[in-house]
Amino acid sequence: MNTDTQASSKIVSVAKLATGLMMLCGLCWAAVAIAGTFRKEEAPTGMTHRVTRGDLLVTVDEQGVLESAENLEIKSQVRGTNAVLWVVESGTIVDEGDELVRLDALFIQEQVDERTKYSNWSQSAADGSAARVARSRIAVEEYDQGRYQSEVLTLEKDVTVAKSALQNAKDRVRHIAVMAGSGYLSELEVEEKRFAVRQAELNLELKKTQLKVLKNFTYKEQLQTLKGNLVSAEATHKANVERAMADASRRDRAVDELQYCTIKAPRSGLVIHPNAAQWETAPIAEGTNVYKDQVLLLMPDLDQMQVKVGVHEASVKRVKNDQRAKVTLPTRTLEGVVTDVASITKPAGWWTGNQVRYDTIVSLPGIPNLRPGTSAEVEILVAAHEDVLLIPVAAIVEQNDEAFCWIQTPSGVHRQQIQIGDTNDIFTIVTDGIQKGDEVLLNPYAYEAPVVDEAESLEDRAPQIEKAGGSKSGKGAKSL
Repeated sequence: MNTDTQASSKIVSVAKLATGLMMLCGLCWAAVAIAGTFRKEEAPTGMTHRVTRGDLLVTVDEQGVLESAENLEIKSQVRGTNAVLWVVESGTIVDEGDELVRLDALFIQEQVDERTKYSNWSQSAADGSAARVARSRIAVEEYDQGRYQSEVLTLEKDVTVAKSALQNAKDRVRHIAVMAGSGYLSELEVEEKRFAVRQAELNLELKKTQLKVLKNFTYKEQLQTLKGNLVSAEATHKANVERAMADASRRDRAVDELQYCTIKAPRSGLVIHPNAAQWETAPIAEGTNVYKDQVLLLMPDLDQMQVKVGVHEASVKRVKNDQRAKVTLPTRTLEGVVTDVASITKPAGWWTGNQVRYDTIVSLPGIPNLRPGTSAEVEILVAAHEDVLLIPVAAIVEQNDEAFCWIQTPSGVHRQQIQIGDTNDIFTIVTDGIQKGDEVLLNPYAYEAPVVDEAESLEDRAPQIEKAGGSKSGKGAKSL
């Protein structure tokens, strides 16, 4: 087949495709024409709803995660960063004392050896300074109550002896003076005895001066020096003791941290990893590094379970404490109660779909076999209306802050303005405009899309038709 033949075949195929599309468009316009004709007749069976009275429950529906209200946090108590050698699997049931985590202990063992050496040195210095303090304290007492008293007594004895020697010398001078007056001794001998008296007087003055200096100066000086030595020794000892205590504390802390490298369960129960509770932490696994006070594991209290949900800002005003809620889990449905609604919200971002939501807690009764991390659907009952006139949401068209519905009558279909109230997005309360027993069209745009204003163009009605065709029936709080 040559090139011209191939081109001719492609042109024929395109022509056939265009013809098929034109026929399809013709069928569509025919269907629209039929629908436009049919909307002026009676609605087909099953496309209407008979208005009745009944009860309406309004709920706020959100997705949440089951968690424990009370979590025992297992933290790392080892300084710095340490590698995880082994960690128990998330979801394991453990007994008290079971091993949960093992951390690398090599660096901590080196710290223990180093701190033990410094602690021994510091303790040796403290013991030596304690001995010096004891000696200094004894030296003060020894001088004050011993050596000083002995020196005082010695000098007092010397003073007494000097006084006696002076008196003897004076007695001799008087005797010699009498003997010299009788011619028995010479003046030279008398002068010699008088010189002995002068020596005795000087010796007595010396002893008195020595005693005075000892009591008034030497004693104070010596005592102050000894006390100063004592204070200095005590200060040095205090510093040595504090340093020894600090080194011992560092050694003991290192010993404790060596024990903390093996973490055991403080109680029996379920153990989960923090990331299983949807915390913004990196997963704990073998080989990862953890830091001091980092939460490694959680032990949830399974008797106090709750569901945390994020309520959209459009509905949060209707959610209050003590409201009842139905919590649907994959295997069961439970009744809960709202116990906390956050007054402020976390910043919205791409991780929340740019939606502003408020954390809300729904508490559950103590039921066994509930597992944290399970997904949950929560329906919070925010309003309950009894014996009200109800109309399906699909039968309502809202335009320019007014609501309308289309009623089937024996003479045909006509539009009716209505006053509406609360809704649960399936049924809406009607307060005025229709009555019990009326037949309303479930999809009014399919029959009466242009009746609002016959002069409207198809382009003007497009958003309304799109709204009617794209509306969904579901649960969720809507305040009108």
